[in-house]
Formats: sequence, C-alpha cells, structure tokens
Amino acid sequence: MDRLEGLSRRRKWAHQKLLSLKSPVYQAFLDMEQAAFSDGALDARVKELIAVGISVVIDCESCMQYHIEKAAQHGATQSEVLEAVEVGIEMGGGPATVSARFALEVMEGVYPPAVKP
Repeated sequence: MDRLEGLSRRRKWAHQKLLSLKSPVYQAFLDMEQAAFSDGALDARVKELIAVGISVVIDCESCMQYHIEKAAQHGATQSEVLEAVEVGIEMGGGPATVSARFALEVMEGVYPPAVKP
C-alpha cells in the first residue's frame, strides 16, 4: 500500500505544481479530461472502465490506480473493474498480464476482501 500511496502523493503534488505554474497545456489537458469523462452516450462509470483497460495495455501504473479508483467512485463493481482489466490483457497480450498484476494490487486497496462466513 505504501507504493500506491506514493503514487497518489506524487500525482497530487504534480497536479498542484502544474496548476500553480499556470501551465496552459496542463489546463487544456484538464479541460479535455473533463469533456472526455462527462456523461454522454456513455456514462462516467463506463468511460472509467474503458480507461482501466487502456491503462493496462499502455502499462501506466498511475493511470491504472487513478482510473480504478474513479471507476469505483462512479459505482463500478470489483467484477466490472476485473473485466476491464481482462479486456486490457486480451488487447495487450502477454505483456499486459504484467500490467494486470499492478491493477490487482490497486483493486485490493479499493475493494475490501469478501467476508467469509
């Protein structure tokens, strides 16, 4: 979990730094992100699940963490996130299975383990 917390801290630090520097490119990125993830024909939950699969294919750990957490916030179930990871594995082939290992670590932090009777 320390690794995941470190990724979150670095992402939040960089976000604040770029905002404080008034980066026009970063602001344009944030505007594009807002437009891309707003509800439309697809709702934000579905769009976040798509981003999870893409994150696995491109092996972006920070992206996987961010989009799994956002998918959960938008109501995605653990099963839905797992299927998005699995689509990423299929699209990325063998190398994506390595990325999927990280996604599974993030999922353990986002979704509590099932309680056994």
